[in-house]
Amino acid sequence: MIWLEYAITGLFAGFLAGYLGIGGGLVLVPVLSWLFSRDPATAAMAVQMAVATSLATMLFTSMSSLLAHHRRGAIMWALVRQMLPGLLAGALLGSLIAHWIGNVALGIVFGIFALLVGLQMLRGARRPGNQPLPGPVPVTATGFGIGMMSSLLGIGGGSMTVPWLLWHGQQVQKSIATAAACGYPIAVAGTIGFVLLGDRHAVVPTLGYVHLPALAGVALFSVFGAPLGVSAVHRSSPLLARRLFALFLLVVAVRMLTP
Repeated sequence: MIWLEYAITGLFAGFLAGYLGIGGGLVLVPVLSWLFSRDPATAAMAVQMAVATSLATMLFTSMSSLLAHHRRGAIMWALVRQMLPGLLAGALLGSLIAHWIGNVALGIVFGIFALLVGLQMLRGARRPGNQPLPGPVPVTATGFGIGMMSSLLGIGGGSMTVPWLLWHGQQVQKSIATAAACGYPIAVAGTIGFVLLGDRHAVVPTLGYVHLPALAGVALFSVFGAPLGVSAVHRSSPLLARRLFALFLLVVAVRMLTP
């Protein structure tokens, strides 16, 4: 039964990634947290395992997106290289903070983030700004902040990277593509951190905090879900789905912020 739940979770996360252009972590973390909390062997670190497993799935699921954007020439690789040191260092620090603050506090942090993203999605997209991109040092510092928060929350960082690039006057397509390229080093560094920091004596098969059965089930089926979302977006209203997903995030926020 649990494998079926992992498969459905992966399909749902992949579908929304293709349909709305969002990272699967906003779905995976709350759903996996709930699944892990039902098992006495993983309940005490359910949120930490969910964040770690979410990041690990991105190692498999985001590569196809990255390559597709690269083939279209949409990734601003010079900017990615400037952000890279900050992304890697921030992602490692994010995993350390998640390990240090513990399961309950991490759930509260994710709940606050889900609340903010859900409210922003209900408000709709903001207009692009016209601020010029800053120099290499501020860009690297921005990468550090995005990497840290993304690793802490188990997300790819697109919900932060894309608005930041749009504010600096970049095209939507290039912003999304560049955010996809930035998400991969976040997943690599964050996963390494969670693997090294997690409990190696867990009853279930794990690599540190990464739950291996969930990783296998979610990664496999999210690959099937993404094309379905891309196909559906051309036949229906993404705005309606966006609002429904925003309501889902608000429910998640309430669930994680209340005892």
